Amino acid sequence: MKIKKLLLTLFVVLFSATAYSQTDSLILINGDIIIGELKDMTKNVVTFETPYSDKDFKIEWDGVKEIYTERIFLIDVVEGKRYTGRILTTSPKKVKIIGEEGVDELNIDDIIFFDEFGGNFLSNFYANIDLGLNITKANKFKQFNVALVAGYLARKWSADSYFNILRSNQDDTNPIQRTGGGANYRYFLPKNWYVSGALDLLSNTEQVLQLRTTVKTGVGYFVFRNNDLFWGFGAGGSLNNENYTNDTPKRTSFELYIASDFTLINIPDFDLTTNIFVYPSLTESGRWRVDYLINTKYDLPMDFYVGLNFTLNYDNQPAEIGKEVDYVFGVSFGWEWP
Repeated sequence: MKIKKLLLTLFVVLFSATAYSQTDSLILINGDIIIGELKDMTKNVVTFETPYSDKDFKIEWDGVKEIYTERIFLIDVVEGKRYTGRILTTSPKKVKIIGEEGVDELNIDDIIFFDEFGGNFLSNFYANIDLGLNITKANKFKQFNVALVAGYLARKWSADSYFNILRSNQDDTNPIQRTGGGANYRYFLPKNWYVSGALDLLSNTEQVLQLRTTVKTGVGYFVFRNNDLFWGFGAGGSLNNENYTNDTPKRTSFELYIASDFTLINIPDFDLTTNIFVYPSLTESGRWRVDYLINTKYDLPMDFYVGLNFTLNYDNQPAEIGKEVDYVFGVSFGWEWP
């Protein structure tokens, strides 16, 4: 009987140890301990899955005091360094990052992003889709818009692509059409620097653009990069090629560009992103263009959200006088993954 009890006790201990070794744990500043699976931390919020809840926990990062996990994460820190490794608490609010290049110790609040790395392609992939529809009886107004964004985040680089389309019809007016798309690439350098390349495509009826193709490359720097906001600047060169729907001849120009990006992240369930690109031409005297974008998003349950966005394109030498400005203001309903 004693042998059976001993074997049973040994089995329970071994099973418990094995189960614990397969779990992560967080100790919060209020003393609570959560055990389960650590998934990621982005926009100052930790996502944590537990076996006793049918929904993931969302925990503010500044409320975490200690973290213990054996998983490998892609980790981003304030000073611009990126790691692939484990996170281990050494003392309250202090952690070691054990990575390929060695071991670094830092404050837990210096971590601004991490996500499980190396599982498969989908673990580093993200996407979202927006849909909008407006219909009014007056003048039989109808407007439809859709926007898609997809991207991939690796240790040293990131890439994303986008596509948006707007169609509007109304009695006694010409149909309005606008289509945009493109791709962006960034390679991260030390100390918050990066190099970038991008392709942008635009077609719109307001500026009689059959197709504008802009290829640009340059460098950028994050002035602020923390758990409250990202704010950076960039500069470089671009090649702009335009075809029109009227008799205006095709135009090709070389340009400089100056850019600024701003992202606000430390407001619960709310995101704000805005960027501006200014293009002074090097080959067309006195010409300059501006592209401006602002997106806001409020999170809803089940990864849905509602959004407001505004896009503006300005050209001081357009194909038709009076068509210097094209802008779109939209309200949308969307879903994001993961």
